[in-house]
Amino acid sequence: MTERLPVLAVVGAGPAGLAAALAAAARGVRVVLVDSAAEPGGQFYRQPAVGLGARRPQALHHQWRTWERLRDGLASHLAAGRVTVLNDHHVWCVERESARFVVHALRGPEQREAASVAADGVVLATGGYEKVWPFPGWTQPGVITAGGAQAMLKGGLTLPGRTVVVAGTGPLLLPVATGLAAAGADVTALVESAAPTTLVRRSARPRDAVRLARTLAAQPGKLAEATGYAAQLVRHGVRLMVRRAVIEAHGRDRLESVTVAALDPEGRPVPGTAQRLACDTLAVGHGLLPHTDLADGLGCRLDGAGVHVDDEQRTDVPGVWAAGEATGIGGAALSLAEGHIAGRSAAARLHGTAPDPRDWAPAARSRTRLRAFFATLERAYAAPVRWVENVTDATVVCRCEEVTAGAVREAVGSLGAGDLRTVKLLTRAGMGWCQGRMCEPGVAGVAGCDLTPGRRTPARPVPLGILAAPPPPEATTTP
Repeated sequence: MTERLPVLAVVGAGPAGLAAALAAAARGVRVVLVDSAAEPGGQFYRQPAVGLGARRPQALHHQWRTWERLRDGLASHLAAGRVTVLNDHHVWCVERESARFVVHALRGPEQREAASVAADGVVLATGGYEKVWPFPGWTQPGVITAGGAQAMLKGGLTLPGRTVVVAGTGPLLLPVATGLAAAGADVTALVESAAPTTLVRRSARPRDAVRLARTLAAQPGKLAEATGYAAQLVRHGVRLMVRRAVIEAHGRDRLESVTVAALDPEGRPVPGTAQRLACDTLAVGHGLLPHTDLADGLGCRLDGAGVHVDDEQRTDVPGVWAAGEATGIGGAALSLAEGHIAGRSAAARLHGTAPDPRDWAPAARSRTRLRAFFATLERAYAAPVRWVENVTDATVVCRCEEVTAGAVREAVGSLGAGDLRTVKLLTRAGMGWCQGRMCEPGVAGVAGCDLTPGRRTPARPVPLGILAAPPPPEATTTP
Protein backbone atom coordinates (compact mmCIF):
# COMPACT_ATOMS: atom_id res chain seq x y z
CA MET A 1 0.00 0.00 0.00
CA THR A 2 1.38 3.40 -0.97
CA GLU A 3 2.08 5.68 1.99
CA ARG A 4 -0.02 8.82 1.99
CA LEU A 5 2.01 11.96 1.53
CA PRO A 6 1.33 14.80 3.97
CA VAL A 7 -0.85 17.59 2.63
CA LEU A 8 -0.07 21.27 3.14
CA ALA A 9 -2.70 23.93 2.43
CA VAL A 10 -1.21 27.28 1.46
CA VAL A 11 -3.69 30.16 1.67
CA GLY A 12 -2.66 32.97 -0.65
CA ALA A 13 -0.82 32.77 -3.99
CA GLY A 14 1.23 35.94 -3.76
CA PRO A 15 5.04 35.93 -3.40
CA ALA A 16 5.00 34.34 0.08
CA GLY A 17 2.45 31.68 -0.80
CA LEU A 18 4.15 30.76 -4.06
CA ALA A 19 7.56 30.50 -2.39
CA ALA A 20 6.12 28.31 0.37
CA ALA A 21 4.28 26.06 -2.08
CA LEU A 22 7.35 25.52 -4.27
CA ALA A 23 9.65 24.84 -1.31
CA ALA A 24 7.25 22.33 0.25
CA ALA A 25 6.36 20.57 -3.00
CA ALA A 26 10.05 20.09 -3.81
CA ARG A 27 10.45 18.20 -0.52
CA GLY A 28 7.79 15.54 -0.82
CA VAL A 29 4.66 17.34 0.36
CA ARG A 30 1.37 17.52 -1.53
CA VAL A 31 0.41 21.19 -1.70
CA VAL A 32 -3.01 22.73 -2.21
CA LEU A 33 -2.62 26.41 -3.10
CA VAL A 34 -5.84 28.33 -2.39
CA ASP A 35 -6.32 31.86 -3.68
CA SER A 36 -9.17 34.29 -4.31
CA ALA A 37 -7.84 35.62 -7.62
CA ALA A 38 -8.32 34.13 -11.06
CA GLU A 39 -4.57 33.53 -11.45
CA PRO A 40 -1.64 33.14 -9.02
CA GLY A 41 0.63 36.10 -8.39
CA GLY A 42 -1.07 38.15 -5.72
CA GLN A 43 -1.20 41.93 -5.88
CA PHE A 44 2.51 42.27 -6.57
CA TYR A 45 2.50 39.93 -9.59
CA ARG A 46 -1.11 40.56 -10.61
CA GLN A 47 -1.57 39.47 -14.23
CA PRO A 48 -3.85 40.98 -16.89
CA ALA A 49 -6.98 38.97 -17.64
CA VAL A 50 -6.23 36.41 -20.36
CA GLY A 51 -8.99 37.75 -22.59
CA LEU A 52 -7.27 41.14 -22.81
CA GLY A 53 -4.42 39.65 -24.83
CA ALA A 54 -1.67 41.72 -23.21
CA ARG A 55 1.43 41.55 -25.38
CA ARG A 56 3.94 42.98 -22.87
CA PRO A 57 2.67 42.34 -19.33
CA GLN A 58 6.24 42.66 -18.08
CA ALA A 59 6.03 46.40 -18.76
CA LEU A 60 3.73 46.71 -15.74
CA HIS A 61 6.11 44.96 -13.35
CA HIS A 62 9.61 45.05 -12.01
CA GLN A 63 11.36 41.87 -10.80
CA TRP A 64 9.75 40.13 -13.77
CA ARG A 65 12.44 37.44 -13.89
CA THR A 66 11.61 36.46 -10.34
CA TRP A 67 7.99 36.06 -11.36
CA GLU A 68 9.01 33.90 -14.34
CA ARG A 69 10.95 31.58 -12.04
CA LEU A 70 7.98 31.29 -9.69
CA ARG A 71 5.56 30.75 -12.58
CA ASP A 72 7.71 28.11 -14.25
CA GLY A 73 8.37 26.32 -10.97
CA LEU A 74 4.66 26.20 -10.24
CA ALA A 75 3.92 24.86 -13.72
CA SER A 76 6.46 22.09 -13.21
CA HIS A 77 4.92 21.00 -9.89
CA LEU A 78 1.43 21.18 -11.36
CA ALA A 79 2.44 18.91 -14.23
CA ALA A 80 3.97 16.44 -11.77
CA GLY A 81 0.84 16.42 -9.60
CA ARG A 82 2.64 17.75 -6.55
CA VAL A 83 0.61 20.98 -6.40
CA THR A 84 -3.10 21.64 -6.85
CA VAL A 85 -4.16 25.24 -7.45
CA LEU A 86 -7.65 26.34 -6.43
CA ASN A 87 -8.23 29.78 -7.96
CA ASP A 88 -11.29 31.91 -7.25
CA HIS A 89 -11.60 30.35 -3.78
CA HIS A 90 -12.28 32.89 -1.05
CA VAL A 91 -11.28 31.46 2.32
CA TRP A 92 -13.56 32.47 5.16
CA CYS A 93 -12.43 30.14 7.92
CA VAL A 94 -9.70 27.66 8.85
CA GLU A 95 -10.50 25.27 11.67
CA ARG A 96 -8.82 22.36 13.34
CA GLU A 97 -10.62 19.03 13.30
CA SER A 98 -8.87 16.36 15.32
CA ALA A 99 -5.29 16.14 14.01
CA ARG A 100 -5.99 17.89 10.69
CA PHE A 101 -7.14 21.28 9.43
CA VAL A 102 -10.08 22.18 7.23
CA VAL A 103 -9.89 25.27 5.04
CA HIS A 104 -13.38 26.55 4.23
CA ALA A 105 -13.85 28.68 1.12
CA LEU A 106 -16.48 30.20 -1.13
CA ARG A 107 -15.96 29.67 -4.82
CA GLY A 108 -17.41 31.06 -8.00
CA PRO A 109 -17.99 34.65 -9.09
CA GLU A 110 -20.91 35.08 -6.70
CA GLN A 111 -19.10 33.34 -3.81
CA ARG A 112 -22.12 31.18 -3.00
CA GLU A 113 -20.66 27.72 -3.54
CA ALA A 114 -19.03 25.94 -0.62
CA ALA A 115 -15.63 24.28 -0.89
CA SER A 116 -13.24 22.89 1.68
CA VAL A 117 -9.73 21.48 1.80
CA ALA A 118 -8.47 18.99 4.37
CA ALA A 119 -4.77 19.28 5.19
CA ASP A 120 -2.17 18.23 7.72
CA GLY A 121 -0.71 21.72 7.98
CA VAL A 122 -1.46 25.26 6.86
CA VAL A 123 0.66 28.17 5.67
CA LEU A 124 -1.15 31.49 5.98
CA ALA A 125 0.16 33.83 3.30
CA THR A 126 -2.84 36.12 3.35
CA GLY A 127 -1.04 39.37 2.55
CA GLY A 128 -2.17 42.82 3.62
CA TYR A 129 -4.77 45.43 2.84
CA GLU A 130 -4.65 49.18 2.42
CA LYS A 131 -5.08 51.77 5.11
CA VAL A 132 -6.64 55.15 4.31
CA TRP A 133 -7.06 57.96 6.81
CA PRO A 134 -10.41 59.71 6.20
CA PHE A 135 -10.67 63.36 5.19
CA PRO A 136 -13.53 65.53 3.94
CA GLY A 137 -14.65 64.33 0.51
CA TRP A 138 -12.82 60.99 0.53
CA THR A 139 -16.02 59.13 -0.39
CA GLN A 140 -16.40 61.08 -3.66
CA PRO A 141 -16.61 58.98 -6.85
CA GLY A 142 -13.14 59.20 -8.32
CA VAL A 143 -11.33 58.73 -5.00
CA ILE A 144 -9.80 55.25 -4.91
CA THR A 145 -7.01 53.57 -3.02
CA ALA A 146 -3.49 53.63 -4.42
CA GLY A 147 -3.44 49.83 -4.56
CA GLY A 148 -6.82 49.85 -6.29
CA ALA A 149 -5.42 52.08 -9.03
CA GLN A 150 -2.48 49.73 -9.42
CA ALA A 151 -4.78 46.69 -9.57
CA MET A 152 -6.87 48.31 -12.32
CA LEU A 153 -3.74 48.96 -14.35
CA LYS A 154 -2.11 45.56 -13.84
CA GLY A 155 -5.19 43.38 -13.97
CA GLY A 156 -7.46 45.28 -16.32
CA LEU A 157 -5.01 47.38 -18.35
CA THR A 158 -7.26 50.28 -17.39
CA LEU A 159 -6.42 53.77 -16.19
CA PRO A 160 -8.59 54.95 -13.28
CA GLY A 161 -8.81 58.41 -14.82
CA ARG A 162 -7.14 60.89 -17.11
CA THR A 163 -5.81 63.42 -14.60
CA VAL A 164 -4.59 61.79 -11.41
CA VAL A 165 -3.21 62.92 -8.08
CA VAL A 166 -1.44 60.22 -6.06
CA ALA A 167 -1.35 61.03 -2.34
CA GLY A 168 -0.84 59.69 1.15
CA THR A 169 2.30 58.18 2.54
CA GLY A 170 4.43 55.10 2.05
CA PRO A 171 6.69 53.48 -0.56
CA LEU A 172 3.72 52.10 -2.54
CA LEU A 173 2.98 55.58 -3.89
CA LEU A 174 6.13 55.63 -6.03
CA PRO A 175 5.34 52.60 -8.24
CA VAL A 176 1.70 53.67 -8.45
CA ALA A 177 2.53 57.18 -9.65
CA THR A 178 5.22 56.08 -12.11
CA GLY A 179 3.13 53.17 -13.39
CA LEU A 180 0.12 55.37 -14.10
CA ALA A 181 2.28 58.02 -15.77
CA ALA A 182 4.04 55.45 -17.96
CA ALA A 183 0.65 54.07 -19.02
CA GLY A 184 -0.50 57.47 -20.25
CA ALA A 185 -2.23 59.13 -17.31
CA ASP A 186 -1.51 62.79 -16.57
CA VAL A 187 -0.22 62.44 -13.02
CA THR A 188 -0.45 65.98 -11.73
CA ALA A 189 1.38 65.38 -8.48
CA LEU A 190 2.66 62.84 -6.00
CA VAL A 191 1.69 64.25 -2.60
CA GLU A 192 3.70 62.60 0.20
CA SER A 193 3.07 63.55 3.82
CA ALA A 194 6.51 62.33 4.87
CA ALA A 195 9.78 63.74 3.54
CA PRO A 196 13.21 62.36 2.63
CA THR A 197 14.70 64.22 5.60
CA THR A 198 12.34 62.46 7.99
CA LEU A 199 14.72 59.55 8.30
CA VAL A 200 17.54 61.82 9.37
CA ARG A 201 15.44 63.91 11.75
CA ARG A 202 14.22 60.82 13.56
CA SER A 203 17.80 59.71 14.19
CA ALA A 204 19.04 62.72 16.10
CA ARG A 205 21.76 60.93 18.08
CA PRO A 206 25.01 60.14 16.21
CA ARG A 207 24.80 56.49 17.25
CA ASP A 208 21.31 56.23 15.77
CA ALA A 209 22.44 57.95 12.58
CA VAL A 210 25.24 55.40 12.15
CA ARG A 211 22.84 52.52 12.75
CA LEU A 212 20.43 54.01 10.22
CA ALA A 213 23.17 54.41 7.62
CA ARG A 214 24.17 50.76 8.05
CA THR A 215 20.56 49.62 7.68
CA LEU A 216 20.11 51.56 4.45
CA ALA A 217 23.51 50.55 3.08
CA ALA A 218 22.62 46.89 3.60
CA GLN A 219 19.92 47.24 0.93
CA PRO A 220 21.58 48.98 -2.03
CA GLY A 221 19.04 47.39 -4.37
CA LYS A 222 16.18 49.15 -2.58
CA LEU A 223 17.96 52.49 -2.75
CA ALA A 224 18.66 51.98 -6.46
CA GLU A 225 14.98 51.12 -6.97
CA ALA A 226 13.89 54.34 -5.26
CA THR A 227 16.37 56.32 -7.36
CA GLY A 228 14.92 54.76 -10.49
CA TYR A 229 11.40 55.76 -9.47
CA ALA A 230 12.59 59.31 -8.80
CA ALA A 231 14.09 59.48 -12.29
CA GLN A 232 10.80 58.29 -13.78
CA LEU A 233 8.90 61.00 -11.91
CA VAL A 234 11.19 63.61 -13.47
CA ARG A 235 10.91 62.04 -16.93
CA HIS A 236 7.11 62.06 -16.84
CA GLY A 237 6.90 65.53 -15.32
CA VAL A 238 5.24 64.39 -12.09
CA ARG A 239 5.44 67.06 -9.41
CA LEU A 240 6.68 65.72 -6.07
CA MET A 241 5.16 67.50 -3.09
CA VAL A 242 6.63 66.38 0.25
CA ARG A 243 5.42 67.15 3.77
CA ARG A 244 2.04 67.89 2.25
CA ALA A 245 -1.33 66.18 2.34
CA VAL A 246 -4.67 66.21 0.60
CA ILE A 247 -6.97 67.80 3.17
CA GLU A 248 -10.17 67.82 1.12
CA ALA A 249 -11.62 66.39 -2.09
CA HIS A 250 -14.13 68.45 -4.09
CA GLY A 251 -16.77 67.68 -6.69
CA ARG A 252 -20.47 67.56 -7.41
CA ASP A 253 -21.27 64.21 -9.03
CA ARG A 254 -17.65 63.06 -8.98
CA LEU A 255 -14.17 64.29 -8.11
CA GLU A 256 -13.14 67.55 -9.73
CA SER A 257 -10.23 68.77 -7.59
CA VAL A 258 -8.38 68.33 -4.31
CA THR A 259 -6.96 70.79 -1.79
CA VAL A 260 -3.36 70.19 -0.78
CA ALA A 261 -1.66 71.90 2.16
CA ALA A 262 1.77 71.85 3.76
CA LEU A 263 2.05 70.12 7.13
CA ASP A 264 3.73 71.40 10.27
CA PRO A 265 5.94 69.05 12.33
CA GLU A 266 2.86 67.75 14.15
CA GLY A 267 1.02 66.99 10.92
CA ARG A 268 -1.44 69.90 11.00
CA PRO A 269 -2.12 71.92 7.83
CA VAL A 270 -0.11 75.15 7.79
CA PRO A 271 -2.40 78.17 7.38
CA GLY A 272 -2.00 79.96 4.07
CA THR A 273 -0.43 77.01 2.22
CA ALA A 274 -3.57 75.43 0.76
CA GLN A 275 -3.78 75.10 -3.02
CA ARG A 276 -6.21 73.34 -5.35
CA LEU A 277 -5.17 70.75 -7.90
CA ALA A 278 -7.62 69.88 -10.67
CA CYS A 279 -8.02 66.12 -11.19
CA ASP A 280 -10.65 63.50 -11.95
CA THR A 281 -8.98 60.78 -9.87
CA LEU A 282 -7.28 60.69 -6.49
CA ALA A 283 -5.31 57.53 -5.70
CA VAL A 284 -4.70 57.68 -1.97
CA GLY A 285 -3.14 55.33 0.56
CA HIS A 286 -1.45 55.52 3.94
CA GLY A 287 0.33 52.20 4.06
CA LEU A 288 -0.80 48.63 4.59
CA LEU A 289 -2.04 46.48 7.45
CA PRO A 290 -1.47 42.71 7.78
CA HIS A 291 -4.39 40.41 6.99
CA THR A 292 -4.69 38.42 10.22
CA ASP A 293 -8.34 37.33 10.29
CA LEU A 294 -7.70 33.64 9.58
CA ALA A 295 -4.76 33.47 11.97
CA ASP A 296 -6.70 35.22 14.69
CA GLY A 297 -9.64 32.86 14.15
CA LEU A 298 -7.31 29.90 14.70
CA GLY A 299 -6.11 31.44 17.94
CA CYS A 300 -2.67 32.42 16.69
CA ARG A 301 -0.87 35.01 18.77
CA LEU A 302 -0.56 38.45 17.21
CA ASP A 303 2.56 40.57 17.62
CA GLY A 304 1.36 44.14 17.21
CA ALA A 305 -0.56 44.22 13.95
CA GLY A 306 0.98 41.04 12.49
CA VAL A 307 1.00 37.33 13.23
CA HIS A 308 3.71 36.27 15.66
CA VAL A 309 6.12 33.68 14.21
CA ASP A 310 9.37 32.04 15.28
CA ASP A 311 12.54 31.61 13.22
CA GLU A 312 10.83 28.85 11.19
CA GLN A 313 7.80 31.07 10.47
CA ARG A 314 5.72 28.88 12.81
CA THR A 315 2.86 30.42 14.73
CA ASP A 316 2.14 29.33 18.28
CA VAL A 317 -0.61 27.03 16.96
CA PRO A 318 1.00 23.68 16.06
CA GLY A 319 0.74 22.91 12.36
CA VAL A 320 0.22 26.53 11.31
CA TRP A 321 2.86 28.70 9.65
CA ALA A 322 2.55 32.33 8.49
CA ALA A 323 4.63 34.23 5.97
CA GLY A 324 4.70 37.48 4.06
CA GLU A 325 2.69 40.60 4.82
CA ALA A 326 0.52 38.70 7.32
CA THR A 327 3.48 38.77 9.73
CA GLY A 328 4.28 42.42 9.06
CA ILE A 329 4.44 44.66 6.00
CA GLY A 330 7.75 44.25 4.21
CA GLY A 331 7.40 43.92 0.45
CA ALA A 332 7.82 41.13 -2.06
CA ALA A 333 11.45 40.22 -1.38
CA LEU A 334 10.82 39.72 2.33
CA SER A 335 7.67 37.74 1.52
CA LEU A 336 9.65 35.44 -0.76
CA ALA A 337 12.26 34.80 1.96
CA GLU A 338 9.66 34.10 4.62
CA GLY A 339 7.61 31.90 2.32
CA HIS A 340 10.66 29.84 1.38
CA ILE A 341 11.51 29.29 5.05
CA ALA A 342 7.91 28.42 5.92
CA GLY A 343 7.69 25.89 3.08
CA ARG A 344 10.92 24.16 4.04
CA SER A 345 10.00 24.06 7.71
CA ALA A 346 6.50 22.75 7.00
CA ALA A 347 7.82 20.01 4.73
CA ALA A 348 10.24 18.77 7.36
CA ARG A 349 7.78 18.97 10.24
CA LEU A 350 5.00 17.23 8.31
CA HIS A 351 7.43 14.41 7.52
CA GLY A 352 8.13 14.11 11.25
CA THR A 353 11.68 15.47 11.25
CA ALA A 354 13.28 18.60 12.69
CA PRO A 355 14.49 20.95 9.94
CA ASP A 356 18.06 22.17 9.77
CA PRO A 357 18.08 25.99 9.73
CA ARG A 358 21.33 25.90 7.77
CA ASP A 359 19.28 24.75 4.77
CA TRP A 360 17.67 28.16 4.51
CA ALA A 361 20.49 30.33 5.87
CA PRO A 362 20.59 32.70 2.84
CA ALA A 363 16.84 33.31 3.11
CA ALA A 364 17.17 33.91 6.86
CA ARG A 365 19.91 36.48 6.32
CA SER A 366 17.79 38.23 3.73
CA ARG A 367 14.84 38.16 6.12
CA THR A 368 16.88 39.80 8.89
CA ARG A 369 18.18 42.58 6.65
CA LEU A 370 14.81 43.29 5.07
CA ARG A 371 12.96 43.36 8.38
CA ALA A 372 15.41 45.96 9.67
CA PHE A 373 15.07 47.96 6.48
CA PHE A 374 11.29 48.04 6.54
CA ALA A 375 11.22 48.85 10.25
CA THR A 376 13.19 51.96 9.33
CA LEU A 377 10.75 52.78 6.52
CA GLU A 378 7.78 52.30 8.84
CA ARG A 379 9.16 54.94 11.20
CA ALA A 380 9.85 57.29 8.30
CA TYR A 381 6.38 56.96 6.81
CA ALA A 382 4.41 57.23 10.03
CA ALA A 383 1.09 59.04 9.68
CA PRO A 384 0.95 62.74 10.61
CA VAL A 385 0.36 62.89 14.35
CA ARG A 386 -2.51 65.41 14.22
CA TRP A 387 -4.26 64.21 11.04
CA VAL A 388 -7.51 63.59 12.89
CA GLU A 389 -7.95 67.30 13.62
CA ASN A 390 -8.72 67.81 9.92
CA VAL A 391 -11.61 65.32 10.03
CA THR A 392 -14.81 67.35 10.38
CA ASP A 393 -17.84 66.02 12.23
CA ALA A 394 -19.68 65.70 8.91
CA THR A 395 -16.95 63.51 7.38
CA VAL A 396 -18.10 59.94 6.80
CA VAL A 397 -15.60 57.58 8.44
CA CYS A 398 -17.45 54.28 7.87
CA ARG A 399 -18.63 54.07 4.27
CA CYS A 400 -20.66 50.88 4.56
CA GLU A 401 -22.84 52.12 7.42
CA GLU A 402 -22.49 55.86 6.61
CA VAL A 403 -21.26 56.71 10.10
CA THR A 404 -19.82 60.20 10.51
CA ALA A 405 -16.91 61.34 12.61
CA GLY A 406 -19.39 63.35 14.68
CA ALA A 407 -21.29 60.17 15.58
CA VAL A 408 -18.07 58.48 16.67
CA ARG A 409 -17.06 61.48 18.77
CA GLU A 410 -20.50 61.53 20.38
CA ALA A 411 -20.17 57.83 21.24
CA VAL A 412 -16.90 58.57 23.01
CA GLY A 413 -17.69 61.95 24.56
CA SER A 414 -21.35 61.55 25.51
CA LEU A 415 -21.96 57.81 25.66
CA GLY A 416 -18.70 56.75 27.29
CA ALA A 417 -17.27 54.43 24.63
CA GLY A 418 -13.66 53.69 25.48
CA ASP A 419 -12.69 51.05 22.93
CA LEU A 420 -13.36 50.15 19.31
CA ARG A 421 -15.83 47.39 20.13
CA THR A 422 -18.03 49.73 22.14
CA VAL A 423 -17.82 52.39 19.42
CA LYS A 424 -18.91 49.74 16.93
CA LEU A 425 -21.89 48.67 19.05
CA LEU A 426 -23.05 52.26 19.57
CA THR A 427 -22.56 53.55 16.02
CA ARG A 428 -22.47 50.46 13.74
CA ALA A 429 -19.09 51.64 12.44
CA GLY A 430 -17.35 48.53 11.15
CA MET A 431 -20.49 46.39 10.82
CA GLY A 432 -20.72 46.67 7.05
CA TRP A 433 -19.59 44.57 4.12
CA CYS A 434 -15.87 45.26 4.61
CA GLN A 435 -16.11 44.28 8.30
CA GLY A 436 -14.12 47.31 9.34
CA ARG A 437 -11.09 46.73 7.13
CA MET A 438 -11.49 50.06 5.35
CA CYS A 439 -12.75 52.16 8.25
CA GLU A 440 -11.20 50.66 11.38
CA PRO A 441 -7.97 52.75 11.36
CA GLY A 442 -9.92 55.95 10.76
CA VAL A 443 -12.59 55.18 13.35
CA ALA A 444 -9.89 54.33 15.89
CA GLY A 445 -8.10 57.60 15.20
CA VAL A 446 -11.24 59.71 15.52
CA ALA A 447 -12.28 57.86 18.68
CA GLY A 448 -8.82 58.09 20.21
CA CYS A 449 -8.77 54.30 20.72
CA ASP A 450 -5.94 51.87 20.16
CA LEU A 451 -6.03 50.08 16.81
CA THR A 452 -6.16 46.53 18.15
CA PRO A 453 -6.97 43.76 15.65
CA GLY A 454 -10.33 42.19 16.44
CA ARG A 455 -11.20 38.59 15.75
CA ARG A 456 -13.38 38.30 12.64
CA THR A 457 -14.97 34.90 12.21
CA PRO A 458 -16.00 34.35 9.52
CA ALA A 459 -13.27 36.30 7.77
CA ARG A 460 -15.64 37.38 4.98
CA PRO A 461 -19.42 37.49 4.51
CA VAL A 462 -20.86 33.99 4.10
CA PRO A 463 -24.39 33.01 2.94
CA LEU A 464 -26.48 31.73 5.83
CA GLY A 465 -27.30 28.59 3.87
CA ILE A 466 -23.64 27.58 3.86
CA LEU A 467 -23.28 28.24 7.58
CA ALA A 468 -26.48 26.34 8.39
CA ALA A 469 -25.73 23.23 6.34
CA PRO A 470 -22.39 21.45 6.74
CA PRO A 471 -20.84 20.58 3.38
CA PRO A 472 -21.43 17.06 2.09
CA PRO A 473 -18.44 14.68 2.10
CA GLU A 474 -17.83 15.12 -1.61
CA ALA A 475 -17.38 18.88 -1.10
CA THR A 476 -14.13 18.23 0.76
CA THR A 477 -11.21 18.46 -1.63
CA THR A 478 -8.24 16.31 -0.63
CA PRO A 479 -5.42 15.70 -3.14
